[in-house]
Amino acid sequence: WGNLESSLFSSKDFSLSNEKDAHVGGNDENSERGNWSSKGDYLLSMVGYAVGLGNVWRFPYLTYQNGGGAFLIPYTLMLALAGLPLFFMECSLGQFASLGPISVWRILPLFQGVGITMVIISTFVAIYYNVIIAYALYYLFASFQKVLPWSDCFSWADEFCSKTRLVSDCNTTLDGEIIHANYSFITSNNLTCMNGTMNYKPVQFPSEQYWNKVALQRSSGLNETGHIVWYLALCLLLSWMIVGAALFKGIKSSGKVVYFTALFPYVILLILLVRGATLEGALDGIEYYIGRQSNITKLMEAEVWKDAATQIFYSLSVAWGGLVALSSYNKFHNNCYSDAILVCVTNCVTSVFAGFAIFSILGHMAFVSERPVSEVVDSGFDLAFVAYPEALSKLPVSPLWSFLFFFMLLLLGLDSQFATIETLTTTIQDIYPEVMKKLRMPITLGVCISLFLLGLTCVTQAGIYWVNLIDHFCAGWGILIAAVLEIIGIIYIYGGNRFIEDIEMMIGKKSRLFWLWWRMCWFFITPVLLMAILIWSLVTFSPPSYGSVPYPAWGTAVGWCMIIFCVIWIPILAILKIIKAEGNLVQRIVSCCRPTANWGPYLECHRGERYSHVVDLKKEKEHEIPTVSGFVY
Repeated sequence: WGNLESSLFSSKDFSLSNEKDAHVGGNDENSERGNWSSKGDYLLSMVGYAVGLGNVWRFPYLTYQNGGGAFLIPYTLMLALAGLPLFFMECSLGQFASLGPISVWRILPLFQGVGITMVIISTFVAIYYNVIIAYALYYLFASFQKVLPWSDCFSWADEFCSKTRLVSDCNTTLDGEIIHANYSFITSNNLTCMNGTMNYKPVQFPSEQYWNKVALQRSSGLNETGHIVWYLALCLLLSWMIVGAALFKGIKSSGKVVYFTALFPYVILLILLVRGATLEGALDGIEYYIGRQSNITKLMEAEVWKDAATQIFYSLSVAWGGLVALSSYNKFHNNCYSDAILVCVTNCVTSVFAGFAIFSILGHMAFVSERPVSEVVDSGFDLAFVAYPEALSKLPVSPLWSFLFFFMLLLLGLDSQFATIETLTTTIQDIYPEVMKKLRMPITLGVCISLFLLGLTCVTQAGIYWVNLIDHFCAGWGILIAAVLEIIGIIYIYGGNRFIEDIEMMIGKKSRLFWLWWRMCWFFITPVLLMAILIWSLVTFSPPSYGSVPYPAWGTAVGWCMIIFCVIWIPILAILKIIKAEGNLVQRIVSCCRPTANWGPYLECHRGERYSHVVDLKKEKEHEIPTVSGFVY
């Protein structure tokens, strides 16, 4: 009986320890965490994460606003000085330790709160980002009509809706005298307005009223929550179902989905560019974008450099935790250096390319509506859901072009969302590896359902105000604070030269000349630039508003509470680590500034002499003595 009992328990233990994890493949180097199935899966996931909605709806507008083609000079410099160094650092960090954004801070326990801040901010962003994807889904479905519903002032419109500008008054000549009269008087007397004297009524174009009155059912402000807009809630549910389906096997499934979601937007951009370039007025739009004569004098303005640095920083998705999470599934000797350069350059080229596709069609819209291009150009929600749909509605076969555009927005949003949710599940996996191995699908489903329920606030009639509020606060200073502490912690406390030696264990020994640029950036240029952006953002802070609608004081207070909730974990975790350490205060702080005993490459075969001392906690745990209550630690 004893032998039989022992045999049964051995079989049970074997079956539990060999539970099939869809996240891990048979050929994976890391059989516990899993690896990307191929280099292509990883690169496209990174491109999909970095290339998002901002490349289409923010960069072209910034270029136009900041001197046209001249803006590419500070943009490229900021890529080299701030974006690429941080990107390379995070990719190297995740790949070296094979850990997510919280567990990777074994490198510097005092700063573990930085990882928590990254994950919380990613959670907030995941909530509202999928709402934007839901907007794109709604417009995508609305495009399946013979006549686009925002192409004219239909039954939902009010008296201010008009497809053309309406003249209210102007100057004219009557009996040899110049008089000022309203337009109805002038037309009734068969008079004509003098050039340059016309004033226009404050009208709204059909696409603007459709966005506010139909799609959003927008209330008067944050104070008026209203009801849940049911069709937006259904679109939000669908978007979360797509995300959950793509991630049900973790990187093994999402790595295959991105071959479509990351690549097809380029096909659509090319189609829109070719179509736009053949339209009358397209050249005017492109000249506004790049500029017939780029305004070099704009480079003397600090605001231009700040815009360039901010756009690079946010478009590359550094300090969100996602780069660390995605890179943690790389094989140890993957060349993360070339990957970082390839993804960063692809991201920036995409931004420039998207600008041509956007402005060529906006130029045609300006030509058709007889307005200057400057009056039809916009950014953010107004570009994606008002100005561009208005322009597309004026094209022949407009439902086709509308479908393609919103399908592109959907794909751009989805692959960024995949990586954001993978960041959250990676964090859970690092904390509870055995649980995640057995319950990956239910946990991923639970994360998606929880975030869907939290996002329902953002699909009420006041939903757009909440989306704008979260974006204004959480996706701003919190990320900057995390990035500044990340680079200071790794370079100045852990040690920049030590970190470089870690990287060389993965990509091979490099010359001092090779590291000269990276040392200059990591030790001085990048931290100074990030501090300058952070201080500038604080000094130029303005209360949030959506268009002309100001936020109530309590709304701004909620925004501050959200950002405090995100960053408060940095000091809290630091204090807890110091309290738990041994010795006097100085000794405790010093010990918390040293890597933990289990810091180093995840697999023993990669540790070499430098990390031969690393304590493998898992092996220790296997030798623990079982007791009635559990384990002796």
